[in-house]
Amino acid sequence: MLGDNAGTAARLIAVALAGIVLTACSSPAPQAAPTPVPSVVVVSPSPSVTPSGSATAAPAWLGTRVLKIGSNGFAAAQTTPPELRNRSIVTTDVLPPPGDGRFHSTIQAVPAAVLARSSWSSGCPVKAKDLRYVTVGFRGFDGLAHTGELLVNARAAKALVTVFGTLFAEGYPIEEMRITSTAGLNAPPTGDGNDTEVFACRPVRGKKSWSQHAYGLAVDVDPFQNPYHKGKIVLPELATSYLDRGNVRPGLIVARGPVVKAFAAVGWEWGGDYHSLKDFMHFSANGG
Repeated sequence: MLGDNAGTAARLIAVALAGIVLTACSSPAPQAAPTPVPSVVVVSPSPSVTPSGSATAAPAWLGTRVLKIGSNGFAAAQTTPPELRNRSIVTTDVLPPPGDGRFHSTIQAVPAAVLARSSWSSGCPVKAKDLRYVTVGFRGFDGLAHTGELLVNARAAKALVTVFGTLFAEGYPIEEMRITSTAGLNAPPTGDGNDTEVFACRPVRGKKSWSQHAYGLAVDVDPFQNPYHKGKIVLPELATSYLDRGNVRPGLIVARGPVVKAFAAVGWEWGGDYHSLKDFMHFSANGG
């Protein structure tokens, strides 16, 4: 889970930065020209798309209630608030949504403005030149098409575009998809984040070795609906109601379902198959 600290204030900042991102992306990147990726055209929504009338606005308190961190370095898991037990929040657009409602994608060298607002630094285990700035369409819980952004290892960029194109066609809902800054990554937890994201320059939870996220080779999908669970630790901390995997709700990833199949098709493995813990949000290129 990467974007747990992304609350209302972070969303407003992201919206303000959107103009900078678009400006940066409109000019050819100095490192390399953008790589065109074929678009996947969706003529009509899949029957599995959540009707827009069933989506709700985010609670006013979302992202604002900081949780106390315990001696183990994690905040305690808590009962899921009623407003989030069947979470289907309307997406707040950070980038302009596709005007035609179809899937679109881009891959390009990372613009300096984007790199500056990410968690990348020279101390990360991957060089900036080996990352790519990727935009992909995604279907929100509101049933509408939106545009997300990802920071991705160059060798995984095309595969992930293929995956998200498949998920768009399947009508799998995603709440938000944006890049988190170093400050956001290290901010105190609020236990209610739900950002679908790839890159995060951090170690594996509870260890000193680098996470696959730090290489841009892992992705967390709808973390709130698909929490991390090991013993008493649940991340996001308020997502405990989603530990009941038999209660299938929009966004919940199931074994042999469309999300697992889409990642498996490009050779990525699912954290829901782990034995010592369950990381239902997590997919990675090497299974780690």
